[in-house]
Amino acid sequence: MARDTSVYSLAHMATMIGENRELIEVVAANSDNIDYGEMIHIHNGADAATTAFTDRGIESLEEFLAEVRTWDGGIGQFLIDEQCDPDVIERIMADEKKRG
Repeated sequence: MARDTSVYSLAHMATMIGENRELIEVVAANSDNIDYGEMIHIHNGADAATTAFTDRGIESLEEFLAEVRTWDGGIGQFLIDEQCDPDVIERIMADEKKRG
């Protein structure tokens, strides 16, 4: 099977799929949430790295979020379980309410 040769930065991908960037950052913080090898970190010599996703990584993320939304408590409970900052939870949940 051929490997992807294109990757999408976390910020760009969030816009592409219409998800909250902070939510994706929380999901991406635990690499077990995304299929192995489908999320990469690009180091440019600075202290920070850019997280990027392959096409399959985007699909994996979308599948994960769809599943989380079916759990008791949904995204809100996921964020609590991930021990997110209350301000981050509030911002993400405000976006979730807009989703309908």
